[in-house]
Amino acid sequence: MSYSERVLRKKENVTGYLFILPTLIGFLSFVFGPMVAAVILSFFSWDLFTPPKFVGLGNYRALLGDEHLLSVYKNTLILVGGVVSLEIIGGLIVAVLIEQRILRSLKYFLRTTYFFPYVISATAVALVWHLLLNPDLGVVNYYLSKIGIDRINWLFSTQWARFSIILVETWKNIGFYIVIFLAGLQNIPRQLYEAAEVDGANRVQQFFYLTLPLLSPTTFFLIVVGLINAFQIFDMPYVLTRGGPGGATRTVVMYIYETGFRFFNMGYAATVSLSLFVFIAVLTFIQFRMSGRWVFYR
Repeated sequence: MSYSERVLRKKENVTGYLFILPTLIGFLSFVFGPMVAAVILSFFSWDLFTPPKFVGLGNYRALLGDEHLLSVYKNTLILVGGVVSLEIIGGLIVAVLIEQRILRSLKYFLRTTYFFPYVISATAVALVWHLLLNPDLGVVNYYLSKIGIDRINWLFSTQWARFSIILVETWKNIGFYIVIFLAGLQNIPRQLYEAAEVDGANRVQQFFYLTLPLLSPTTFFLIVVGLINAFQIFDMPYVLTRGGPGGATRTVVMYIYETGFRFFNMGYAATVSLSLFVFIAVLTFIQFRMSGRWVFYR
């Protein structure tokens, strides 16, 4: 390799490193750095006002005997199951309906309409829905009363509070699932459907034996991303119910926030956050291990 080629190669390498430098700095500052700090902090007791005190495995022993933690994990699992199920099933159904032979301009309009709530601040969405679901003055109960249905205590009843959060969270995020499913549907060759019609397959058979298997990589991606995001749910339950009634909608992230910034136990809050990280990591690993049984790549 000549001298000029070596100089050119070095310039190209330097240019490449400069392009990735902002991302690398962001990762080290806001992802890797806080993770290392959380691991270190989990071995200390710190109230933000006095110097940290080393407690060894004390926070981890407290974690194993924390009944409140089991409760918030149960609440989180219920919310995650409801949200991800509705987002996947609802997103797929709407995407299939939009992909039917309709005007292209109408497709663009529908995609934009469904996707718009996804880009809005979760706090803003929660505040609007808090007004809509108000038991006394909310628009939802007003129209329900017009058709003879008694007013529902959406946000202050254990029976309805979880459902309300699942409903609002799904309404906000379902547009993302619709857009991704639409992209997956557009990548399925039309010739396959034409061949299926020639073989006598109806629309229902085409959906279950052709569309679903070919969409399995897209579905797998959305399940993984959806579960990771849903386990970190915080905005909706915090704004809508403050974790109530009776702690029925308190999630793991809310518990971490309250432990660290309300009760000033940063060491234990870091320990709980690590437990959530490990839980999500193990769940994601299991999904990848099991994906070979139902995900089909063309």
